[in-house]
Amino acid sequence: MTSATPASSGTISTSAFASNRSMTRCERVVAPSRTSTFIVTSATLPAREVPSIRGMANTPEPNSEDPFSGIPFLGDIAKAMSGQGPINWDAARQFALLGATGGEQEPNVDPASRMALEALVPIARMHVGDLTGADLSTTDVVTCSRSQWAADTLDSYRPLFTDLATALSGATGVEEDATDPMAQMMAGLSKMMAPAMLGMAVGSMTGDLAQRCFGVHDLPIPRIDQRLKLIGANIDAFAAQWEIPLDEVRLWVLAHEFAGQAVLSSPNFATPLSAMVRQYVAAFRPDPDAVIEKLGGLDPTSADPMEAIQQTLGDPSILLGAVSSEEQREMEPRLDAAVAAVVGFTDWIVDAVSVRVVGGSALRIAEAVRRQRVEQSPSDVFVHRLLGIRLDEEQVRSGKQFVQGVVDRVGDDAAIAMLLTGNDRCPTPSEIAAPGLWIARVSES
Repeated sequence: MTSATPASSGTISTSAFASNRSMTRCERVVAPSRTSTFIVTSATLPAREVPSIRGMANTPEPNSEDPFSGIPFLGDIAKAMSGQGPINWDAARQFALLGATGGEQEPNVDPASRMALEALVPIARMHVGDLTGADLSTTDVVTCSRSQWAADTLDSYRPLFTDLATALSGATGVEEDATDPMAQMMAGLSKMMAPAMLGMAVGSMTGDLAQRCFGVHDLPIPRIDQRLKLIGANIDAFAAQWEIPLDEVRLWVLAHEFAGQAVLSSPNFATPLSAMVRQYVAAFRPDPDAVIEKLGGLDPTSADPMEAIQQTLGDPSILLGAVSSEEQREMEPRLDAAVAAVVGFTDWIVDAVSVRVVGGSALRIAEAVRRQRVEQSPSDVFVHRLLGIRLDEEQVRSGKQFVQGVVDRVGDDAAIAMLLTGNDRCPTPSEIAAPGLWIARVSES
């Protein structure tokens, strides 16, 4: 029901005048000719539930897997982090780039260095192919920067890192009916932070490797991408550090890369080694209680307790070490034996080829490279803890002794054929120490 009251045609209402003052000069106020008053009844509004004070005060129940679900701002952050999957690849790429470049602007690949390496490729390819009988004609060599190598390595090992992330994103180790609020909160926090921590861990490891590696076969793990990617800056820096002619170092590195390609493209090593590494990373078991024990072991009376906490939580190797499983410890001897055989056989091929193509500097280069290899760096620790690959002095020595023992017993050609052909011929831990046992087993198959 409405009623209308006529208004004077020359009069502007007070409300219109007030609104006119808030407008700009270019705006014009048109006075209404008639002012209407509406009486609104409840029948004119759609029916809706009127919120009560009790309903407005209700807060959502906290999620046991999200310790910040009851805090709006932190809850939004938690939702964003939970949607990134089992591993944060953005964090992995950023930390890989940071580790590879040291946070500084990286120059492009030197064209002269690239062309010099490419000119030596046919020589190394021919000699390694002649010795091993492997077909290396389709293997391309690419010279890249440290950051490019790190990015490509992340992509090549993505299946391994995904298996690792999937294993760590499984059960949190807290019983479903656990009543301890602190345990529930730590379990949820651990699950929420795991993708970012894993991304930082694998990225840091890859970036540090890019600072030291020459190519893709410094780490004896088969790759999906069959191209040989060399870091020219690292090769040049190594030659300058040890005062060795640059072309001789380049030839040695190319021989090593082609030798690694011949060994790791053989089904005898590639298939079982890949399976063992993936089985190792899939055997991680998350255990938040172990992380709490690490924190509980800190000394609050130390000079800087906050720094100690930051070092503990900021070192992924500590967190990952807390979740290693008994299954992994049982696998390590078999994985060590396979890696030792691959490293030992690759080094034996490189020694045989480099003496032909490099000459007198071959042994000097090999000794310098192996000395650098056994000097443990943070990336070596991560490779061991994350992937189970151990490359210390004992490992290198045992692999070299095994291969030389096979060669001494059956000769060069027969040893190469036995090591590169067949399937499932990776030596066992006992066979690494006694090559005759391996020869006897392989000869029967």
